[in-house]
Amino acid sequence: MRPRPPVHGRGPFSGTGLIVIALAATVVALLVPLWSYAGRQDPASANVLSAHTVTTPYGPLSEQDRDFVTKVRLAGLWELPAGELARRKGTTPAVRLAGQHLVDGHTSLDAHVRTVATQLGVALPNEPNEQQKQWLATLNAAEGQDFDRRFAGLLRLAHGRVFSLVAQVRAGTQNSLVRDLADDANATVLDHIKVLEATGYVDFSALAEDLAASASPVPTPPEVDPDAAVPVVPSVTSSP
Repeated sequence: MRPRPPVHGRGPFSGTGLIVIALAATVVALLVPLWSYAGRQDPASANVLSAHTVTTPYGPLSEQDRDFVTKVRLAGLWELPAGELARRKGTTPAVRLAGQHLVDGHTSLDAHVRTVATQLGVALPNEPNEQQKQWLATLNAAEGQDFDRRFAGLLRLAHGRVFSLVAQVRAGTQNSLVRDLADDANATVLDHIKVLEATGYVDFSALAEDLAASASPVPTPPEVDPDAAVPVVPSVTSSP
């Protein structure tokens, strides 16, 4: 019996099979570089992220950490006087109680932030920024129920914006002192939010619109004037 002639075009190395293998090899060649670099951080961007971070015995201190410490101090510089105004000018016990909570909370938190700033060598402002001064001027000029509404509205908005910032810093900081300060600030801000809402003067519809606006979460702290700054003596020498 004669052997059958081979059938061309079949088998793993036929024309079609070679085309499929060539295409698969091309796909692998294209994907391997992507897999190799996936998840890698660009060295240039890494340098940018670490350029303003200093080492301390309490962990790395980032630019965001220093900004947070400054903003905690700024919050107390206007919210504590606002609380004093509410204790004096509030027309209802709930408004006056909210004012008392602001005074007590920021008296304690301000002592904490000043201690942290001294340990980390962060210069602090000694007066509110321009926007905060305008808010205090608004409260100073208001009387009666108009004061109650403005006080509850302004302070609830400010605390709502700070609340998200505190959570962001607490989740990302590598510095133990900043982490403890964020814990303290979180408890203080949440307490103030509750007592402000308890006044009955918070307009939640307007609040939602204001919080959704494109404004920065909290006012950006101004450049610190060395003559006006609270004197601080770093307990450690930080090196970049």
